[in-house]
Amino acid sequence: MTAWTTFLLAFSALLPIINPLGSALVFLGLVGQAPPALYRSLARRIAVNNILFLGAFELLGSAILSFFGISLPIVEVAGGVVIAGMGWGVLNQNDSAASVRQKQEESEASAVPEFHDLKEKLFYPFTFPITSGPGTLVTMLTLSAHISRSKLSENLLGHSGIFAAVVIVSLLVYICYAYAPAITTKISRPTAHGILRVIAFIMLCIGVQIAWNGLSALLKSLH
Repeated sequence: MTAWTTFLLAFSALLPIINPLGSALVFLGLVGQAPPALYRSLARRIAVNNILFLGAFELLGSAILSFFGISLPIVEVAGGVVIAGMGWGVLNQNDSAASVRQKQEESEASAVPEFHDLKEKLFYPFTFPITSGPGTLVTMLTLSAHISRSKLSENLLGHSGIFAAVVIVSLLVYICYAYAPAITTKISRPTAHGILRVIAFIMLCIGVQIAWNGLSALLKSLH
């Protein structure tokens, strides 16, 4: 149950942050007119890069905390507040285009690539920050700290659940990117906006729960 519970937690937190549909709109704008085969090729490589990138960050999360001497409850409180803030921000956006604008702002430092340079942009900016931006890294660090347990078996199950969520979300990224021209014309904005709002509310609840877990641990340490 630990792996399944952690998977649901990680998936619910990562999906609205990565937002494959919103990212696909930005990806479509940067790629422009291109053959369907090229879209599928780029999408496949970006999805693989995303799995490797977030997987490596998950493994290094504990080392980063140890290096800076940050306790797990502190990360849970700070990360939970950040995740809840992201969810609250999405809930209060006027329309789904706001999420797309956020993705564009994260990648504004990168120039629009020429057609022959697209494959050189697979990691930056297509994987980072368009697909997985700073918010995703904060979420991964928080989730990694949240599932840390004293028992090795529970720790491994928790990390396997997070990694499984990364794989599934990356698969959704592949689908949205590979078929971005078709998907963006068939899914109406109100429908995408409604789905995003529901997921954002779940994300808000997850952030509050993680922050409360960390705060409870800090309060207990005072007694």
